[in-house]
Amino acid sequence: MAGLSFNLFLLSCFPTFALLCFTTTAFTTTPTITKPQRYVTKLIHHDSVHSPYYNPMATISDRARYAIDSSRARLAYLRAKAQGFSLATDDVRAGVIAKTTSTGFLANISIGEPPSPQLLIMDTGSSLSWTQCQPCSNMCFPQAVPVFDPSKSSTFMRAPCSSAACLASLSNQCDKSGCIFKQEYAGGTIITGLLATEKLTFETSDEGTISVSNIDFGCANNVSGIGGQCSGILGLGSYQVSLASQLGSKFSYCFGSIRDPQYSYNQLIFGDGTKVEGPSTPLEILGGLYFLTLQGISVAGNLLNISSDAFKRTPSNSGHIVPSSHGGVIIDSGSTYTVLTRGGFDPLNAEVRSLTSGLPGGAEGSTTSAPCYTGIINRDLAWFPMVTFHFANGVDLDLDVESMFFQVGANEFCMAVLPSDIDDVSIIGVLAQQGYNVAYDLRARTLSLQRIGCELLEG
Repeated sequence: MAGLSFNLFLLSCFPTFALLCFTTTAFTTTPTITKPQRYVTKLIHHDSVHSPYYNPMATISDRARYAIDSSRARLAYLRAKAQGFSLATDDVRAGVIAKTTSTGFLANISIGEPPSPQLLIMDTGSSLSWTQCQPCSNMCFPQAVPVFDPSKSSTFMRAPCSSAACLASLSNQCDKSGCIFKQEYAGGTIITGLLATEKLTFETSDEGTISVSNIDFGCANNVSGIGGQCSGILGLGSYQVSLASQLGSKFSYCFGSIRDPQYSYNQLIFGDGTKVEGPSTPLEILGGLYFLTLQGISVAGNLLNISSDAFKRTPSNSGHIVPSSHGGVIIDSGSTYTVLTRGGFDPLNAEVRSLTSGLPGGAEGSTTSAPCYTGIINRDLAWFPMVTFHFANGVDLDLDVESMFFQVGANEFCMAVLPSDIDDVSIIGVLAQQGYNVAYDLRARTLSLQRIGCELLEG
């Protein structure tokens, strides 16, 4: 972090807590206001025309199926992590994480000097950021941009075994040159490589590009079994190796319309200049995951009859080294759909079915699963009322019709809230977060929600 502090010193004349720096002449002293530093990257949704994943031949049904499958896989991963099934206290060495190659947001961040652009999957459920690196012991999975070659970067440096990032793990795996990281993925895939520090370069909407040095990251050169276009993972978890923690412990993201493949204003911001605005609710951090206190759900202002235990998180005495829990509500960047335990889903499902009883298709299928209808959301549900998730401290998350429902076919749509088949953990997914600037303050342990168009955050 010394390199980061020095870089910020150069940018702002004094460390970031200083508000003013002065230029002195023989006659006057002129105060110059220093803006808190922020680092910005555009986010590209998997199904956007701006994404290398974009498949013009994929149907609406294909995309909906991928989103549902990945949301269910994500639930299983987050539950396992919350219950302490990781092998270490952080993501430097291990932690089973879900495959996220089917959906999600990609961040374009350049690594090294000269800068090498890389597409990293944004993940609030992981802490260590990593990218594929040359040479690959096994064949690297195909990616949309050239694989990073550390031998061509003048700023690449192996992390010694005595470094804070390496010592954060329970086991110091090292070779004679430095620290080694290891990640275990769903399906048995194992990724290993060098723990290192590098310079990262971000694009900013108002200042061109800006770089920050000595950032911990994983240089993966032994990979197999996953991938496709992306380069690796951008970790936004809470542990000290995460990019969020290394860049000042504040970050925010803003998602616009996922249904619009042309939308280009999704963005991710780090640093003390992050806009943390709007009402704040307590953020509980456990196992690198972000938990919120969901107190109730209302439809058209009418509070549903949901038990106070439906979303409760309880500590677990599982005996695992990692602190663990059962239940609770996780806010997540990797799940498209929102998934609720039965105690929360069933009352919401019943109310939605009652309100939509006159729509074709609503009576078909099991009443224990999310309802589907014949039609087009904006045309046939323009009248649908707001659904509100009520969090602690009086903070509300409003889900309009485009957040509550998802087009799954040319003439079919379904509710975008799913019942949990693992009946204790709930997830607030990406669709529910559309239209908000979602800001995390890891020091204050708060999450702020500001309803806003993402394009208004630029500049």
